[in-house]
Amino acid sequence: MPPSPPTATILHRCSGCAAAASLIWRRNAARYTGRTRVSRLLFVADNCGSAPAMEAEALRMAYDESCGSESASPALHRAVFARIAGRLGPRYTLDQDWADATNPIKEGARMCLNELGDLYYALGQLPDALNNYAKTHNYATTSEHILQMWMNAILIRIELGMFTQVPHYVVNAEQTADNNLDRITVAKLQAAAGLAYLATKDYRFAAWKFTETGLELGDNFSKVIAPEDVAVYGGLCALASFDRSELKSKVIDNYYFHHFLELVPEVKGLVNDFFACRYASCMGYLEELKPNLLLDIYMHEHVETLYKEIRHKAIIHYTLPFIYVDLNRVAPEFKTSAPLLEKELAALITENKIQARIDSHNKILYAIRADERNETFRRVLQTCSEFERGVKSILLRANLLKHGHSRREVGL
Repeated sequence: MPPSPPTATILHRCSGCAAAASLIWRRNAARYTGRTRVSRLLFVADNCGSAPAMEAEALRMAYDESCGSESASPALHRAVFARIAGRLGPRYTLDQDWADATNPIKEGARMCLNELGDLYYALGQLPDALNNYAKTHNYATTSEHILQMWMNAILIRIELGMFTQVPHYVVNAEQTADNNLDRITVAKLQAAAGLAYLATKDYRFAAWKFTETGLELGDNFSKVIAPEDVAVYGGLCALASFDRSELKSKVIDNYYFHHFLELVPEVKGLVNDFFACRYASCMGYLEELKPNLLLDIYMHEHVETLYKEIRHKAIIHYTLPFIYVDLNRVAPEFKTSAPLLEKELAALITENKIQARIDSHNKILYAIRADERNETFRRVLQTCSEFERGVKSILLRANLLKHGHSRREVGL
């Protein structure tokens, strides 16, 4: 049996059939309302082939239903408008007023989800709170709504200890408002990113974020972090990861971060003494801060690592200018004994952070400095030898060619 021709072909062959089909689909469409009716009418419009009158009529009915039904939606109305594509005249245009009138409905749904999130947050059910906050994205009608969703997600992620996603959320929040964020929000985002980088042990990025945090933070982010925390976390991360020029420009000469340091005099003294090479005082401040840091929920697991990095940097800076160093005299500067300092120096030498050797018997560190004069002579002699070898090769080849001893290609 040959396959049946498509509906459009049959309608094209018989106008009477087309009229009958028109009555049938009109009657069928009248049985439905809302989204189902619009979907069926669009299907008719898409499959009536070369019957433009039928297509136009189906699109008109779909348009009227898409903006006149209680279950209609702006998305469905826009889909019908896009299918019409301006072919039915000025009456069948996008009803922007009706589409905008549905915003209060979306706003009501968004507010309900936010209130549910707030309720779950108050009850301590943080995953449920995060789930409801995330759903508000589908009902957001302004960039401020989306920004609020990201800020809530950042708060919950931090409280859950899920720090790896926080920098990504911070970037999304910064891009939401097209760089028109208020200064308080910017400060919150910087502090949140700094905390996330600290938790993931990326101390350099953490230092950057904390030192860029604005004074507008104040007590506006007290659910997450206090201004004193910014000074402590930022100061220690900077000492452990910044070089001297960065420490000078991003910390000591940073007007905004200077005000945070004023809140914690011990950290301010620590930073200034480290930069001024007053290492005995610097070690004293570190010991003074340590008990409180070990009780800090975010800092406690990083104390030993950061202290080790800061101490090693101090030892390297101290020994760098000298040809030799008496460990017995230096040990009190670093609040330790000569044997323990020797072990620290041996580890730094093994890690190739200090170029030196240790006289363990006399407790003296000797710097190993390259003899630049001898090294220069060595390089000159090596260059001369290479040049001489090259000249001899050229002369040999010239003589071979002169006497007809050129290489001949051998055929296979």
